[in-house]
Amino acid sequence: MEYFLGIDVGTTGCKVVLVNEKGELISKAVAEYPLYTPYPNWAEQDPADWWQGTVQAVKEALQMAEIDPLLVQGVGLTGQMHGSVFLDEKGEVLRPAILWCDQRTARECEEITQIVGEEKLMSINCNPVLPGFTAPKILWLKNNEPHLYEKVAKVLLPKDYIRFLLTGDFATDVSDASGTSLFDVPRRKWSEELMSLLEFPPSWFPPSFESPEVTGYLKKEVAEMWGMGDKVLVVAGGGDNAAGAIGTGIVKPGLVSASLGTSGVVFAFSDEVKVDKKGRVHTFCHAVPGKWHVMGVMLSAGGSLRWFRDRLGMEEKNLASLLEKDSYDILTAEAEKALPGAEGLIFLPYLTGERTPHADPYARGVFFGLTLKHRKNEMVRAVMEGVTFGMRDSFEIMREMNIPIQEVRAIGGGARSALWRKIQASIYEVPLWGVKIDEGPAFGAALLGAVGRGVFSSVEEASEKAVKVTEQVLPSPELVDYYNKAYRLYRDLYPALRDFYPRLQEL
Repeated sequence: MEYFLGIDVGTTGCKVVLVNEKGELISKAVAEYPLYTPYPNWAEQDPADWWQGTVQAVKEALQMAEIDPLLVQGVGLTGQMHGSVFLDEKGEVLRPAILWCDQRTARECEEITQIVGEEKLMSINCNPVLPGFTAPKILWLKNNEPHLYEKVAKVLLPKDYIRFLLTGDFATDVSDASGTSLFDVPRRKWSEELMSLLEFPPSWFPPSFESPEVTGYLKKEVAEMWGMGDKVLVVAGGGDNAAGAIGTGIVKPGLVSASLGTSGVVFAFSDEVKVDKKGRVHTFCHAVPGKWHVMGVMLSAGGSLRWFRDRLGMEEKNLASLLEKDSYDILTAEAEKALPGAEGLIFLPYLTGERTPHADPYARGVFFGLTLKHRKNEMVRAVMEGVTFGMRDSFEIMREMNIPIQEVRAIGGGARSALWRKIQASIYEVPLWGVKIDEGPAFGAALLGAVGRGVFSSVEEASEKAVKVTEQVLPSPELVDYYNKAYRLYRDLYPALRDFYPRLQEL
C-alpha cells in the first residue's frame, strides 16, 4: 500500500493529512502558529513558524497512522494564497511574510492600476488588483522598505516557501500564481508584460506548473528526519481554494462549494475563462489542468464568529473548558434559541475590509438595529446570518454570469454546525450537501500527490473516487421568504455607509 501526504500551510496553523492509494483518509494532525498584527490592517507571519508547524504536523500524522514512513511516496502542497515571502540571494527570509488578509496596500493597488491600466489588468490577469494580492505587497516593500527591496532575489507564496525547504527547488502552480496580479490567467503562465510594466525582474518568480505535475523530491535530510525514502515526489499542488475544490469534488460544471473557514469562499468550476467585468469575483486557474474557476471571497466569515467568541464569548469559552466541549458548539446552541432574523439585528461582516463584492479595504463591521432587547444569542445568530448574506453576494454574481449552480457542497468549520447549514441552504436557495471528509485543501493536496505518482489517471478521477457526499439540507420555504427580505436590507446597508468608512479611517 502506498501513502501520500497533503500539507496545508494555513493561516492559523499547518494541517497535514495522510491518505492511502485509494484516497482514504488515514490520519491528520494540526500544528498552530501565531499571526501578528503590529498595526491596524496589518497581518504577518514568520515563515519559520510555518516550517516548524510542518515538521511537527507531519511527524504527528505519521505517528498516528502507525505505518512505515518508507511507504509514503508523494507529497502535495497547498496553503493560504497571496502571501509574500521575500528571500535574498542566499535564500534567507528578509522580513515577516505579508498575508492575504493584510490591507495596508490600498495606495499600491491604485498605483499599479494607474501604471498598467484597468482594462489591461482584466484582460491579462482577469481580476482587478486588490490589497490582499501579491503584487501590491511587492510594491509596498519598494515604497516603504527600500533597503530590503534592494536585497530581494525571490518572491514566494507560502506553500512554495515550504516546498523550497522540502526540496531545495523553486516552483509554484498555476492556481496559486493566479492570485499574484502578475499571472496571465487565460494562457496559464507568468505575464512578462505585467512584470515589465511594474519593473519586477522575472527571475524573482519561480517556474509555474499544473497542479499534479512533479516539481521535485524531498531532500535527503528532510526524508531521513521523517523516516522516509529517497524518492518521495513533491507535486506543484494548489492554492488552498483550488486544492480544497479537489478535496470536495468540485471538478465538473454545476458543482459549487461554500466554505466557511476564517475567510468565506464560494467556488465554482468552469470549463472556460469566465470573467465578471466589474471585477467583483475572481477568475483563477483551477487545480484541474486546463480548467478554471470563479471564486468569491469574504475576508471575515468564520473569522467573524471567532472574533465574537474571543472578544465577547469568554463565558462560553470557560464553560466549554469545564464541560470539555467546543466553545463554538455552545455559542451556536445559544444562537439556535434566537428567532430567524435575530429580532431585527443585521451584522455586516467587514471586520478586516472586504473583497467580494465590495473591494474596500476601509469597510468595517457593523451591528445594525441593536436595541435594549437584544441578547448575546441574537448577536451570535446575526453574525451567522450576516456572514451567509455576504456569501450569497457571490452566488448572485455567479448567476448573473450564467454559471450553473446545481449543487452546493458545504465545507469549513461553519459546515459542522447544523444550524449554520440550515441557514445557508435557505439563504442560498439551493440544496446543500456535506462531504464525508472535510479536510478540504490538505485532502485535495494529498490526492494531487497521488495523481502525480500515477495512482489515478487524472485529477477528476482522484476527486470523484475519493470524495463522498453525506447528508442533504433543503431550503426551508418559510425561511427563504424571510431571508430574501432581510437580504435586500443587508445589501442596501453597505452603499449607505460606504462614504463614511474612509472618514473613520482618518480618525
